[in-house]
Amino acid sequence: MTKPPPWGANPKAGYPDRDRIYQVDNIKLNRKCLRHYFAREVHTQSYSLFPSPSDHFCARQPMQQFLLENTSAYRQWRARKLRNYPAQTEQLIVDIQNPCRLTQEEKGSLLRLCEKTNLAIYRIRYGDVLDKSIVAAIAKQLGLTHMDANFHADRDRISSIQVLPEGPGSSYIPYTNKLLNWHTDGYYNQDAQRIRAFLMHCVRPAESGGENTYLDPEILYILLRDHDPGHIEALMDPEAMTIPPNPENSERPNLETTGPVFVIDGPTQTLYTRYTARTRNIHWKDSQACARARSALQEILDDNPYRFHHRLQSGEGVICNNVLHNRTMFIDKPRSRRLLYRARFYERVARPDLANDMRHTDDVVAE
Repeated sequence: MTKPPPWGANPKAGYPDRDRIYQVDNIKLNRKCLRHYFAREVHTQSYSLFPSPSDHFCARQPMQQFLLENTSAYRQWRARKLRNYPAQTEQLIVDIQNPCRLTQEEKGSLLRLCEKTNLAIYRIRYGDVLDKSIVAAIAKQLGLTHMDANFHADRDRISSIQVLPEGPGSSYIPYTNKLLNWHTDGYYNQDAQRIRAFLMHCVRPAESGGENTYLDPEILYILLRDHDPGHIEALMDPEAMTIPPNPENSERPNLETTGPVFVIDGPTQTLYTRYTARTRNIHWKDSQACARARSALQEILDDNPYRFHHRLQSGEGVICNNVLHNRTMFIDKPRSRRLLYRARFYERVARPDLANDMRHTDDVVAE
């Protein structure tokens, strides 16, 4: 698939319907209500965990690009997003000397990459890369402190991702050497436990295989919207994707999760994405629009020039705003199994001064 054409190449790009219903934190709002909703501070259960001064700003400018009829805001945001977008995985790698004490340059590079691509890869040059405390240390310096305690995590809420021959978790794909299909982390979580970022640290790679492919959700949004804005409308439907209860999960044995693929996340003023390519134990909305959108989404995941491929080595890790990712199957060494530490967070990686950088101008507001 080639890169998207310049803005305006798609005659279907304009959506003048002012009565469209938008999905914001699973609240259905029309366009007028949406403005009032984001003209005040937004508070939810999960947001109250990590309030900061930079979080309390009007979302008028950041959110406008996701209103389908506001082509002006979308056009400007799209141009900024694609301008100087990295073309090679090597451009995402940041060498760090001491993971427990990042230099200003190292921290700045990681934050800027996550702001641009929602993804950064670090590489520890010296020291003990086996120390599990590295995960929390790096995350804390990037503003990530509230971890999600999924039912396979260790007591410190950090999961040890490795092949489990037997016992609890051995039937879950992440804990096998099988191919792991496209997904975002925590797509089955309730709204109050949205996974907005995760860090994956490699202690030992496999003997062969185990490569990851990553895709920025905002790029996926652009590619889908440029192809047909109707795909975005279908995937923002609050009943688009349902994950049924999981009896094996003690935390949610009878809990069903229904929601959109794309949703405007009020607390962080950003686009939040929940998705899985799995075909079992999932229910998609039975509509032609949803089926077409899913097909287009899968085509983009399978072939587009914005994907990043990387096989983590010992001492390397990925820090991201819960980007879409997959994993190839792998073969372990006989006496040294592949081991990665994973931590999931309720916050996003974001520059502390991001709010000050937002330009709240009126020229992008559709009237």
